[in-house]
Amino acid sequence: MREKLVTFVRTHLRRRRARTDGGEVVTERSSGFVSDDFVSSLPYWLPPFVVMGLAVYGAIAWNFMLSLTDFQQFGNPDYSNLDLGMYAQAFGDPVFQGALQNTFALLVAFTLCCLVAGLLVAILVDQQIRYENTLRTIYLLPMALSFVVTAQFWLWMYNQQNGLVNMFLGVFGLGPYEWIGDPALVLGAVVFALIWQFSGYAMVVYLAGLRAIPTEQFEAARVDGATTLRMYWRVIVPQLKGATISASVVLMVFALKAFDFLYSLSGSYYPPKGSDILATMMVRQAFNVGHRAYAAAIGIMLFLLALVIIAPYLTYQYRRGEL
Repeated sequence: MREKLVTFVRTHLRRRRARTDGGEVVTERSSGFVSDDFVSSLPYWLPPFVVMGLAVYGAIAWNFMLSLTDFQQFGNPDYSNLDLGMYAQAFGDPVFQGALQNTFALLVAFTLCCLVAGLLVAILVDQQIRYENTLRTIYLLPMALSFVVTAQFWLWMYNQQNGLVNMFLGVFGLGPYEWIGDPALVLGAVVFALIWQFSGYAMVVYLAGLRAIPTEQFEAARVDGATTLRMYWRVIVPQLKGATISASVVLMVFALKAFDFLYSLSGSYYPPKGSDILATMMVRQAFNVGHRAYAAAIGIMLFLLALVIIAPYLTYQYRRGEL
């Protein structure tokens, strides 16, 4: 099959050049993207490319078309009258506005705190401390857990009567607090739990970046009389720009996928009051309320939000020649 495809493509991509004696010579195209290597690689990348195009981008396109209808419950959507009514309804919906605000708050707070915590631990581990491998493994271990396991663990930790968090605060005469039931505290409690789970990833990324910096730069800074804090702030941290961008993109994507965590906290499509985000609202509208077109519109806005996060990173990688 592969040989037939290669032969077919080569035959149709040939060009004929006239000879001086009246005949003609068949020559292969040697310039542009149509080359022997390109033709030979078609059987390997074309089938998965077609499947991905249909299953991923085709589904996104269909979801966008669905968001332009008023489809609810079951049956067949009516595509005869397409408009942006669902998007207008979303921006006029107080529930959507609250979920959007919570999504941005979770996105920013979670990402920044993870980066700071990961950088501090990476600097500590980079000092060639004793039991470095053990500490690194322990700090990275929570990332191996699923959102569901993490949610159940912190649901017990935040328990108002016998949770370890309130027991610890009680030593200092504080609390007890209703971390999950209080709308003013629940989003901060969710952010802290997610930081516990994913700051290990930021630590690994930063540690790799620190180990890639030549030791001569550390020695030169010390010779110039720079303090440890000034050396890291002026010399080391600016060179971790690539690691910061890479870690930020991954962490922000994880923040957008926090539906599992919030669903596990409440056991329903309605997360604790004050912690509703776009992902939970989208699933609730689709499977609980049954407003499929509205859910599709929220899904498209989530997709655009993810695109806003990823597109600058891909542009940055392309300009550096790494894409």
